[in-house]
Amino acid sequence: MISLSLLPLLAMSSPWWEDYELRERFLCGDRGALVVERNASQASLISGPAGITLFRETSTEPGLRYRNGEMLLILWGDNLTLEQGRNTLQCIRTDQA
Repeated sequence: MISLSLLPLLAMSSPWWEDYELRERFLCGDRGALVVERNASQASLISGPAGITLFRETSTEPGLRYRNGEMLLILWGDNLTLEQGRNTLQCIRTDQA
């Protein structure tokens, strides 16, 4: 699995057939920027030559939540939180890419 420290090495776009409705750019402090492409059932976290796919989960917690086996992505307003194990990364939306 890809760790949060490798985010700058991830892909900049998803394959066309994944048909994501939204594409949003986030700034993650000194970790750089990343892009999230998403639709109602899944999201792709991208920022270099590969991507991470996460699937929407239902939750009573605030925000939209997408998860794969090791990573949780939470979108709440203009804030994005990535959690992987004990590591957390906070990002803020800069625009819709």
